[in-house]
Amino acid sequence: MRIVGTIPHPLMRITVFAMNMRYSVKFEMGQMEQTYKIRESAHINSLEDISLLLDDQLIDECLNHFTAMHKSMEAAFDRLTPNT
Repeated sequence: MRIVGTIPHPLMRITVFAMNMRYSVKFEMGQMEQTYKIRESAHINSLEDISLLLDDQLIDECLNHFTAMHKSMEAAFDRLTPNT
């Protein structure tokens, strides 16, 4: 797997990887990450195409997933160490 490039964003680190006719787009925020795998096609075959795919709606949904992930992790820690 090789790094194709990064896509700038003020809140997340977005890295694009390529391997075996497939792209992996990794979003990182704090200690959490999300990865989306995308097959190379006539419409998606470059970093520029991936950048166009990552529109505002997808980015907003990704940020919402991070919020939900954070809440889930906090709840798990709360169950592990309940207040006495």
